[in-house]
Amino acid sequence: MNKLKFSSWKDVLEFAKKNAVLFYDFRFSDIVGAWHHVSYHIDAIDEAAFQSLPFDASSIAKWQPIHRSDMQLIPDWEGAFLDPFTADKTLVLFCDVFDIYKNQPYEKCPRSIAKKALGYLNETGLGDVAYFGPENEFFIFDSIRVRDDINCQYYEIDSNEGSWNTATASGSAGHNLGHRPGTKGGYFPVSPRDSQVDIRAEIVKTLQEVGIETFVVHHEVAQAQGEVGIKFGTLIEAADNVQKLKYVVKNVAKRHGKTATFMPKPLFGDNGSGMHVHQSIWKNGKNTFAGSEYQGLSETALHYIGGVLKYARAIAAFSNASTNSYKRLIPGFEAPSILTYSAQNRSASCRIPFVSGEKAKRVEFRFPDSTANPYLCFSAMLMAGLKGVKDKIDPGEPREEDLFELTLDEIREKGIQQMPHTLREAVETMLSQRGVFEEGNVFTKEFVDTYKELKFETEIWPWEARPHPFEFLSTYSC
Repeated sequence: MNKLKFSSWKDVLEFAKKNAVLFYDFRFSDIVGAWHHVSYHIDAIDEAAFQSLPFDASSIAKWQPIHRSDMQLIPDWEGAFLDPFTADKTLVLFCDVFDIYKNQPYEKCPRSIAKKALGYLNETGLGDVAYFGPENEFFIFDSIRVRDDINCQYYEIDSNEGSWNTATASGSAGHNLGHRPGTKGGYFPVSPRDSQVDIRAEIVKTLQEVGIETFVVHHEVAQAQGEVGIKFGTLIEAADNVQKLKYVVKNVAKRHGKTATFMPKPLFGDNGSGMHVHQSIWKNGKNTFAGSEYQGLSETALHYIGGVLKYARAIAAFSNASTNSYKRLIPGFEAPSILTYSAQNRSASCRIPFVSGEKAKRVEFRFPDSTANPYLCFSAMLMAGLKGVKDKIDPGEPREEDLFELTLDEIREKGIQQMPHTLREAVETMLSQRGVFEEGNVFTKEFVDTYKELKFETEIWPWEARPHPFEFLSTYSC
């Protein structure tokens, strides 16, 4: 694994010179989690330049107005990697954003918010390190076509693995090889039914190049769906790694003439993609989640679970951050929308993995997906979990039954909460419980208001305003 380690900016300069680096690429994440970058030739950068770099923040959605647009990028050598996709050797550096007008880390910079969340953890005295282990699922398709006009709403996805291609004649000879996983049939088949073995292998090798340690690699349940497991890290490291993973998966797919997406529910009638998130809090080198309670957890861990479950419907605004997210969270597709916890039970939204040893004790929340900005998602979960620990929130009794078999009436009768059904519901719940995230000024009032405006203006209202093809089937002849 090629993980770069530096202890000073002088080390970075020496590495660049020794390894014939031609460009520095400085990257930062916007509110929704999209990566932006600006590059400099190495001759334009000296040690002083690494302290801050100017950029125009008015061009980033919902950041600065044009008359107060100047901001500073603050590079961080942690997580630096050589870009495996550029023609010229390029060293990529993560950046935080600094507000020159308030003389502080920018309150709308997600990576800076995550750092404030860690600072708040230390202030509480409950821990000094938070570990997160995300599991991001994705699809790799052959093509995607989309039309969004006043008279037409249309998309079409294609994949050779798709069951809809069983009668398609492809190539000049009109061949159809016929080996396909089928709907919900993609979990662990071998080649030729699994047609993406080599692409995933290349993804793994490339992740190793950029400093990410991987473990499990496999086809997922849905057609054209895969997963590459990456090692857990501290909150910032884990969020950085999600950004790296998305970048690598999309660009390796592009190399093969394919298109990758982390969209939660691109296929109707097949399983969606989630981002299961393993979590634990440590203090003075010890795992505070290890104990003698349920499944070897501590009271701290149970109260942390209680906090996340209590505020999960508000967390959803950050963890399930798209309108498409809620098409995944419906019964019948292994989506954990029921807010309870259990040991090993994958139908619960919080699972306690079976592990050996205190160091491995952790909790796994299964409802998030990869439309989340990882910095905001992890921070929101941490804040809710800490609220649970501070207030000693009881998570209730664990549920060992198969929750997917329960009817909606049975769920209501048992008094079990569910995830929201729409992004609007999630954002409105978050606004009603915003104080949990605003504690310690981690998520500021201005940021929460901005997040609300961004979600309503760019996703919720546009989605609600558009007719859907199914509506023509159900209402056109009324």
